[in-house]
Amino acid sequence: MARWIARLTSLVTGLLLAGNVLAALPDVPDGQFMALCYHDVRDDVIAERDADPYAVSTARLVAWFDWMEANDWQPVSLDQIIAARSGGTPLPDSAVLLTFDDGLASLYTHIFPLLVAYDYPALFALQTGWLETVWNDAEVTYTPQGFAEPTTKTGGSIADTVTYNERPLGPEGFVTPAQIREMHDGGLVEFASHSHDLHRGILGNPQGNKQPAAITRRFDPQTGEYESDAVFRHRIREDLQRSRAMIESLTGRAPRAIVWPYGAHSGEVDAIAAEVGMPWSFSLGGTPLNTPEEETFSRALIVDDPLPLEVATEARPAGEHPVNLPAPQRAVQIDLDYVYDPDPEQTNANLGALLDRIKALEVRTVYLQAFADPDGDGNAAELYFPNRHLPMRADLFNRVAWQLRTRAGVQVYAWMPLLSFDLPDAERKRALSVTRSGPEGEPVLVADADYRRLSPFLPESEQIVGEIYADLGRAASSISGLLIHDDAYLAADEDRTACRSEARWPGTNTPITDCDLPPARKTQALIDFGQAVTQRLTHHVHDSLDFRVARNLYARVVLDPDAEARFAQSLPPFLAAYDETAIMAMPWLDGTELPPDVWLGRLADAVEAQAGGFEDVVFELQARDWRGEGRWVEGETLRDWMEQLMRRGVLNLAYYPDDFLNNRPRFEPTREGISLKAFPHRR
Repeated sequence: MARWIARLTSLVTGLLLAGNVLAALPDVPDGQFMALCYHDVRDDVIAERDADPYAVSTARLVAWFDWMEANDWQPVSLDQIIAARSGGTPLPDSAVLLTFDDGLASLYTHIFPLLVAYDYPALFALQTGWLETVWNDAEVTYTPQGFAEPTTKTGGSIADTVTYNERPLGPEGFVTPAQIREMHDGGLVEFASHSHDLHRGILGNPQGNKQPAAITRRFDPQTGEYESDAVFRHRIREDLQRSRAMIESLTGRAPRAIVWPYGAHSGEVDAIAAEVGMPWSFSLGGTPLNTPEEETFSRALIVDDPLPLEVATEARPAGEHPVNLPAPQRAVQIDLDYVYDPDPEQTNANLGALLDRIKALEVRTVYLQAFADPDGDGNAAELYFPNRHLPMRADLFNRVAWQLRTRAGVQVYAWMPLLSFDLPDAERKRALSVTRSGPEGEPVLVADADYRRLSPFLPESEQIVGEIYADLGRAASSISGLLIHDDAYLAADEDRTACRSEARWPGTNTPITDCDLPPARKTQALIDFGQAVTQRLTHHVHDSLDFRVARNLYARVVLDPDAEARFAQSLPPFLAAYDETAIMAMPWLDGTELPPDVWLGRLADAVEAQAGGFEDVVFELQARDWRGEGRWVEGETLRDWMEQLMRRGVLNLAYYPDDFLNNRPRFEPTREGISLKAFPHRR
């Protein structure tokens, strides 16, 4: 009877979704499953949709269940996924994992009856800290052996509440111990941890930003210090152990999955969860299509009470869009030196100006400088985050990156050198430097004419840079990517350091037997060095599965492939190694005597010839002519360059620099060229 009532409830929605339009939808690919993340389910969602975008109406959930049954999509359990991973029964066609977060009362009152009616399995994630808070004053007794049934209190205090979606919620809003046991014993529901007390923000920097507790080193304003690695890991481990023990006491079975609050996790905390018995990790964002072999499963966050058709489109593989166009990159490379001021109030004012401009430009990404370079020589003597090797000019990068992400709505890539770190110890820096061949009969010389670089062939260099990158990950775990600076090059007569006995191939412990490296080997060495140190960064970064790495490439090596010998850079291996190759499409920096529009056209032709298209290449234009007095490029000129490239078929654009304090380049024409809303641009 319940099943037929559910069908009647969804009849109108089902009729709206019938027809040929569904035939265009892809199924979940074979061997994969789509994971969906729900929260509350209520009958009155339509009236309250604006107040709680994460709630789904009962009718819409029923409609989705009907849609899956009608189209042979198969809800699967975590057991089935683990079995498929272990070589057991493969997943059925169009497999879907249903997950429900937070432990709200609707798990029992609305969702569980529907699971029983349709015989659908699901994963319920309990935030045990909230449950403990409301149950302790709701006549529930907790002992180390487990929870007792509710009993009547006399003279007790008013029940505690938790703040949920910015509103107080008491015991009536959450499942009870008896309900949890009943659902567990029914066999359709598996319970996972949603942490004990990580579903909140903690102080993440001196400026007061609250950031996800699971990936943030807590800042103590009293001491001015961040929690150490040991303290951070102990806090996470203790929290997960407490949550796991509480769920085991409720159900008789310890949870084996951690569903991270906000989807915020990193390789570091995933490893801690595995150590305490929860090796299966669930996040949010990215494509919700997963294979059983993955270490972390991503989920689609269900918001705004969607129709079944809208949910089903989540099965579209990454990169497939209704109009078959890849999402274009639009980026601005920003000097954090322009934000910083010794006066904190002026720094805040500068940050406000940056946020306003970036939001108004309507771009996707900011490449944000993480190192200090006030003299403009490209070498990092100070950094904008706490680290163990260089002085910190100001603890500012995390603050600005977080504000850009949350207030301007953009992705933030940390813009970092790969080799040009000016270590405070001059002798140590000299001993680790890139070297070049001296005149015949002369000793090897330090290569310090331009960028002052550490040699990528010395394990100590790799250790230092790797620790700096790891410290960046600890300090700013919310970044979405990395832009590797243009300091990563080796000239034809560099790097004789590879001939030293302690030299090793980057990222390995393999000695270099022939140090007379051809250009292609030098190119690969720099790529391998970058990958080795970037892994140290991504271990600490949220969304590490979707973390993107971009690297600057000199245009000269695209226009003249023989120039690889002068730079140890080349477009084809960059395309293979990086998510984005940011070509410095800067005609005056390249030194060309051709008109810029002619030069840009030739560059686009060369890229297409070598890459077969433009999908993974960003054309980064110059907004300033650094020759002579360093005049700024007119905004109209910059826009015209962008339009020219888009007409040529170029997808991805960026520019550098941007003086957001003085409106350079001029805002309106620049926005006309760079804005995502103007793509594809038509005049």
